[in-house]
Amino acid sequence: MATIQKIQADLKTAMIHKDANTLGVLRFLISQIHNFEIEKKSKGGAPDLTDAEVEGVIRKEYKKRKEAIQMFKDGGRNDLAEKEEKEIAVFDVYLPKGPSEAEVVAAVEAVVGEGQTEFGTAMKAVMAKLGGQADGKLVSELVKKKLAK
Repeated sequence: MATIQKIQADLKTAMIHKDANTLGVLRFLISQIHNFEIEKKSKGGAPDLTDAEVEGVIRKEYKKRKEAIQMFKDGGRNDLAEKEEKEIAVFDVYLPKGPSEAEVVAAVEAVVGEGQTEFGTAMKAVMAKLGGQADGKLVSELVKKKLAK
C-alpha cells in the first residue's frame, strides 16, 4: 500500500476512534503532501507523487518537530515539548527505520578510510552510502570527529 493511501486509511481509523492527536497530525500531513503536489504540478512535474516524495515531506515535518522539541525544552516549555513528542510518534509510523548508530559509524569509517579528507565530500559520500536515511546531524558529528583525528 502506498504511503498516502496508508495515511488516508489511518485518518479514517483515527476519526472512528476519536484520537484527536493522531487526527490532527494526519490532517496536517495530508495538507502538506497536497501542497507539495500542487507545487510540483506548477513546476511542470508529474501529477502524482511517488512514495519517496511523500516520505520526503514526512521527513521534513519530522525534522521540524525535532527542532521544535529542542527549542521548547531550552525555553522551559516542557508541556509544548511533550505535545511535539506525541506528534513525532505519529510520524514514526510512516518513516522507514534509519540505520543504527553502529552502521553510521561503520559507513563514516569506510568513507574516510577510502581517502575522503574533505568534510563536504565525506558527508556526501556517507549520506549516499546510507541512502540518505541517516540523521544528518549524527553523520556530521561523526565525520567531524573522524576527520579531526
